[in-house]
Amino acid sequence: MQITRKSVGTRLRVALGTAAAAVLLAGCSTDDILQVTDPDIINPGDVSSPDGAEAVRIGALARFNGATSGYNGGSSGETLWIYSGLLADEWQTSDTFAQRIETDQRRVQDSNANIANGYLYAHRARVSAAQAIRSLAQFSPSAPKWQTAELYFVEAYIENMLAEHFCNGIAFSDVIDGVDSYGPQVTNADVYARALAHADSGLSVLGAGTSAQETKIRNALQVTRGKILVNLGRFSDAAAAVASVPTNYGYENQHSLTTKTNTVAEMNGVSRRYTMGDNEGTNGLPYVSANDPRLPTCTGVSTPTSTRCQQRGFTTSNTAFNTTNVTPLRVQLRWPAQNSPDTVVNGIEARLIQAEAQMRAGNFSGAGGTLEILNQLRTAAVNAGTTGGAGVAGLPALTDPGTAVDQQNLFFREKAFWQYSKGTRLGDMRRLIRQYGRTAESVFPTGSFAEGGTYGPDVNLPLPQQEQNNPNFHGCLDRAA
Repeated sequence: MQITRKSVGTRLRVALGTAAAAVLLAGCSTDDILQVTDPDIINPGDVSSPDGAEAVRIGALARFNGATSGYNGGSSGETLWIYSGLLADEWQTSDTFAQRIETDQRRVQDSNANIANGYLYAHRARVSAAQAIRSLAQFSPSAPKWQTAELYFVEAYIENMLAEHFCNGIAFSDVIDGVDSYGPQVTNADVYARALAHADSGLSVLGAGTSAQETKIRNALQVTRGKILVNLGRFSDAAAAVASVPTNYGYENQHSLTTKTNTVAEMNGVSRRYTMGDNEGTNGLPYVSANDPRLPTCTGVSTPTSTRCQQRGFTTSNTAFNTTNVTPLRVQLRWPAQNSPDTVVNGIEARLIQAEAQMRAGNFSGAGGTLEILNQLRTAAVNAGTTGGAGVAGLPALTDPGTAVDQQNLFFREKAFWQYSKGTRLGDMRRLIRQYGRTAESVFPTGSFAEGGTYGPDVNLPLPQQEQNNPNFHGCLDRAA
């Protein structure tokens, strides 16, 4: 696939103009549209009003959807949430696209168009949020505080996600008054610090407000702040950050057939370009064969006999869809439809942050420890309303496996099933190397690769080739976890 090598900044500017146009032209007649001299570019003056500021804000939230759980259309419309699962153990490729195959094999090229798109989707959301913050401050200063705080949440979440997925050396560009502003390359530790500052800014904007919207955004910021602090190795601070978030809380993305569909349902259940990972490459988790009720699945059969398959209307074929015809189509049913909503952050993640902090403090099986928190999450009453539907039943209580390594394995397995395909698994696998002293070959899929050959050494995604047009960019600083 040929990539047009525009800089990220230039592609951001064009994309932002297109989104603003979609909002501003909604009330125009056909004659009005035909009179537009330059329909691809929206000048700063066109959004220099309270209505314009609101249009920029809504556009930023739409891009946030498209950078996380939303499908962006085309053959490479998936986001980093699902795409990072190829490099991890959540997904395996089920089509012939070289970009997905090389990512699944841990041999990723910086010319990979899918990575370039996922990277762009994330930066579009981040830059749109920054622009919307400035626009609200200038043209709509009386707007509710939670609107600005939500945009800081978008910035913090996206920055944290970028650092979890990519190598050291991300460069942060901006578009100010229609002009590209190229930033320097920074380490992932610096990116986490940047994300933390934005989360803190959002909380500062909210102050002590207690309305429903203020509480919703405060919880989203607190969970995101906890995620960032975990990545920085500040586990006790992370636990404190999320302590007040209710377990049944959720910040949800909506999807529809007319806007952005659910990327997992689209790429796995509809276009069948992804099949669920199951014990991939020795180290992968048994997402399918575990038969875990948190992650219902349906393996393709020529005549569906599974009640799950029949209820969901799947009539899939057991014929593999990848190049070597060795991997059956395995469909997840957590998000069964293209319009299935998805939670971006939730209270379960808050409890998992507290559980890891307890494990790091040496309290795995004591009162209030990791095991107690994990078992509380496994009760249906607690889970109701937080997993995209009814509560999860049929999860027996866990027991202490004994050794520190086995305790870590149990915790990260639980987290992987709760957070399946939410863009967190790659970051956690990298942390097992960086913070827990594991080797890459004991964490990532390894050995013989289903498509032929062996798995490679990659533990993160390379920064895309397009970034080379940024004069401050000189490639990944390193490829370490």
